[in-house]
Amino acid sequence: MEKESKIYVAGHRGMVGSAIVRALRREGYENIVVRSHAELDLTDQCAVEEFFASEKPEYVFLAAAKVGGIAANAEAPADFMYINMMLEMNVINAAWRHGVKKLEFLGSSCIYPRMAPQPMTEDCLLTSSLEQTNEAYALAKISGLKYCEYLNRQYGTDYISVMPTNLYGPGDNYHPTRSHVLPALIRRFHEAKVAGADKVVCWGDGSPLREFLYVDDLADLCVFLMNNYSGNETVNAGSGKELTIKELTELVASVVGFDGAIEWDTTRPNGTPRKLLDVSKAARLGWTYTTELPDGIALAYRDFLAHHA
Repeated sequence: MEKESKIYVAGHRGMVGSAIVRALRREGYENIVVRSHAELDLTDQCAVEEFFASEKPEYVFLAAAKVGGIAANAEAPADFMYINMMLEMNVINAAWRHGVKKLEFLGSSCIYPRMAPQPMTEDCLLTSSLEQTNEAYALAKISGLKYCEYLNRQYGTDYISVMPTNLYGPGDNYHPTRSHVLPALIRRFHEAKVAGADKVVCWGDGSPLREFLYVDDLADLCVFLMNNYSGNETVNAGSGKELTIKELTELVASVVGFDGAIEWDTTRPNGTPRKLLDVSKAARLGWTYTTELPDGIALAYRDFLAHHA
């Protein structure tokens, strides 16, 4: 990308999209096009077509998505599939038809099989069944990734995809029932501390292993890949480090300052037993993460206090 290139960031108000905008501006890109959902509904094919015809962006970061944790995915799988499929296909197809030079599609590590060999390499995609609790979302993301791949093969486009691990940081969703595990824990422990509660109850048994990446580290990788990578195979984005949900819970409680008891509701689902990405491909390309988890959680909690508490 040239510094004056016209760049469209879809989903700029979300955690990932806003981080990509910050990363672009840090590196001197100022010709950034954004639209809120009220201004442009990406599930509306005609509206997306009109936007690309009038704005003619040269590069596209597709970070827009309907996202949520286990509870949200379980409650509304049809919504997760429909909304994500529609917005992905509309944006990617319009980008192709209007001659976008390069597009980067943002997915999720949940696209990989539930019982994939660990750590998960990019080529384990579609080798076995998905985790049922987020299957609808995963299928939508796989479709977006594959559509980019098929356009590259059939029409010679330069569309790439990035599959991040669990993300957190500024702009996260702290909804009490529809957020992912780390922001949910920040909110729960903060509210318990404020209320003077003597305990917090968490879902599952704390045994699943998870990996986390600070969202601004992901954004740096996204800009790096737009400038330095082309290929059909996706690129994993993660830290390469994992910890149990129990360890994460204790770490969040410590950062927030909650010193009560932590209990586990084993009637609730654990989700996938382990999800660790193999990030050697990104490392070979020249990228690695920089924000360690305790520091990132402290930054996220600061953002929560400023905007969500």
